[in-house]
Amino acid sequence: MRSVLFVASEAIPFVKTGGLGEVAGSLPKELNRQGGDVRVILPKYGDIPGEWREKIVHLHDTHTYVGWRMQHCGLQKLEQDGMVYYFVDNEYYFKRPGYYGYYDDAERFAFFCRAVLELLPYLDFSPEIIHCHDWQTAVLPVLLKAHYSHLPEYRRLRTITTIHNLQYQGIFDREVVGDILGLSEDYYFTGERLEFYGAANFLKAGIVFADAITTVSETYAWEITTYEGGKQLDGVLRSRQADVYGILNGIDDTYYDPEHDDYIISPYSWASIERKAENKLRLQERLNLPVDPKIPVVGIASRLVAAKGLDLIAGVLEELMALNMELVILGTGEAYYEDMVRWAMSRYPDKISANIFFDEAFAHQLYAGADIYLMPSLFEPCGISQLIAMRYGAVPIVRATGGLKETVQPFSEETGLGNGFSFTAYNAHDMLYTIEKALSLFNDQSVWRKIVQNGMAADYSWRRSAEKYLDMYGRLLAKDEKEDIALADWSKLAAMTLSPEEMTVQASLSEVQI
Repeated sequence: MRSVLFVASEAIPFVKTGGLGEVAGSLPKELNRQGGDVRVILPKYGDIPGEWREKIVHLHDTHTYVGWRMQHCGLQKLEQDGMVYYFVDNEYYFKRPGYYGYYDDAERFAFFCRAVLELLPYLDFSPEIIHCHDWQTAVLPVLLKAHYSHLPEYRRLRTITTIHNLQYQGIFDREVVGDILGLSEDYYFTGERLEFYGAANFLKAGIVFADAITTVSETYAWEITTYEGGKQLDGVLRSRQADVYGILNGIDDTYYDPEHDDYIISPYSWASIERKAENKLRLQERLNLPVDPKIPVVGIASRLVAAKGLDLIAGVLEELMALNMELVILGTGEAYYEDMVRWAMSRYPDKISANIFFDEAFAHQLYAGADIYLMPSLFEPCGISQLIAMRYGAVPIVRATGGLKETVQPFSEETGLGNGFSFTAYNAHDMLYTIEKALSLFNDQSVWRKIVQNGMAADYSWRRSAEKYLDMYGRLLAKDEKEDIALADWSKLAAMTLSPEEMTVQASLSEVQI
């Protein structure tokens, strides 16, 4: 049994702003079903819903350094649906509205990483691997090596950094290296380590210091090593290419199940696909769009940012609105794009519904009511929305990039194979041509039902991906097992109390050893 601690800044059902929250909340469940012992640790945000906060129990209080400052960190726990979740409690850092975007985010998440390491002896299990997710937790591997490698129980830990989206790297002023991370700038603020064009890069720390790096599709694992897709970290990733794994994301197919979905008006499966039409009509009615089963509804549930391809839609908006279709957009994001879709709705009120908010129930209703799901992304590490859409019988139209290329296979009228439509160039008229092709096939319902059936019949669960993660965990630990290293005795470490002065001295010694 592999014991793994997922360290993440968000995870469903407690907090979710995007794909990271989906993955960190659903992947551990499947890993446990396949024999792992995987648990999740998160910041205890003030915005975690009260229904969960009431169930959290307190385990331990201690303190840890954030640079030269000593800060309180509490350990709390919740067991839910067979999963164990831990929470790091510090009201100064986390009892705030929202989750990200504060002036001291570097300090907040550096504290979270350091607190996780400090609290390990007080967990009621002994992780062999710490699996870190995105920039918010990516400094944990360097903090582990710098401040804790003098302790045998920590030295044998293995770390993984998962890159969910390379665009978000956690780039901060160089002073955070010494003032917040407590590291020597002479050693750590170099091009081979944390330095990034004169700044400190948290994600780069995870790439350099973790024992393995994963990302969320095989295609994206290759793309991030190229100049075009590497976001200025391609050289560092190429240097670690032997340790980079691309493992495709899945979805929780019990949560995203149109046959047993309490959010939607009329639950259905492929065997009762005719019930999907009722969801479409109710969606059109709710949004004050013309209620007509013959008008295809095209859905988008997304962050409204440049990476999601909204500029392509703007580029051919008049041509799109001349087509027999209705466009429903759900999401929030950058003010420019929010204003853009509002303006489009004001100009075409019978063709576009712009819903500038996010609501989980409405997202499910959109998947159930849409005929087509549009993802013209500039880049997409994996994409989860297209998997949900196909499960709900909404045919995806995507740009062939990242995980979209792996999961959406263009439909062939000759063979009857394929589950959607795709275009390759980031070009508005290529997108328009692909939408026109899809709409023409929508008019032939016998062909359209085949495309829908191909999509709904596929397995988008975590099963195969979890097998690959467990295999990777085994490879990572194989060296330790061959060397017959004894299991860590965390109980001894929990009984050990270091003074601040001792911690400082030992941290300095460990830096010299690296």
